[in-house]
Amino acid sequence: MAKSTSQSGQAGLVVFAKSVKKLSAFYVRTLGLEVLESTRSHQLLGGNGYEVVVHAIPAKIAREITIAKPPALREDSAMKPSFVVPDLKALRLAVVATGGWLKPEDMAWAIRGYTVLDGCDPEGNILQFKQKL
Repeated sequence: MAKSTSQSGQAGLVVFAKSVKKLSAFYVRTLGLEVLESTRSHQLLGGNGYEVVVHAIPAKIAREITIAKPPALREDSAMKPSFVVPDLKALRLAVVATGGWLKPEDMAWAIRGYTVLDGCDPEGNILQFKQKL
């Protein structure tokens, strides 16, 4: 196993976005992150043990992408990031306010001491949120 050279010790995610501003706002509000760095190409968000880089999709490609409302789920992805949050009810308010989507409460399940619920960000990237039981 390779040694980590990260100074932060945080779990990380890089997500490519058509709208860096909108996607960053989602992760800031839903995960309680702060903008640590902002450039034309990306925003580095961090806090609560997470580091999320929201990276711009090149304009030429982004012009050809349509984001539906609600966003179409990107179900063909091989990965689904999972985040521990303090309160799924409060999370729902933040998800809806920032253009994401969360499955209904009755679709949550319990596993290994957590209540788990899937949803997506404003661009349709599927995510999982977990609240400690």
